[in-house]
Amino acid sequence: MPPLAEKFRARQWEPAARIHLTGGARYGVGVMTLTELKASLTLPEPPASLTPTLVALWHDGRGDWEAAHRVAQDIDTPDGAWIHAYLHRKEGDATNAAYWYRRAGKPVATVSLDTEWAAIAAVLLQGS
Repeated sequence: MPPLAEKFRARQWEPAARIHLTGGARYGVGVMTLTELKASLTLPEPPASLTPTLVALWHDGRGDWEAAHRVAQDIDTPDGAWIHAYLHRKEGDATNAAYWYRRAGKPVATVSLDTEWAAIAAVLLQGS
């Protein structure tokens, strides 16, 4: 098993702190990196420390669009709308994606889906 995945399995990625912000709770900055999030995709379940937005991306990163969409549609924040937009763009539903990009306050993405996934994850991991 890769070393990072072993750390996740040992549950060493618990949240350092919970900070209550508008739109819900987020975990402290620096709890997990993008590389570590990607490494966690080898696990059967998402790390317990992930926020709902990152859980949605985690499911998508594992190829489970349906699970990602189920989680994303219950997140009523701009970040949730951004993930929802990305998922509908990935699905090929440009009209629905455009609606969700507007709700997120983001322009419709034109980069590759992998690049957008990584960009969303990086922003969410930074807690901004």
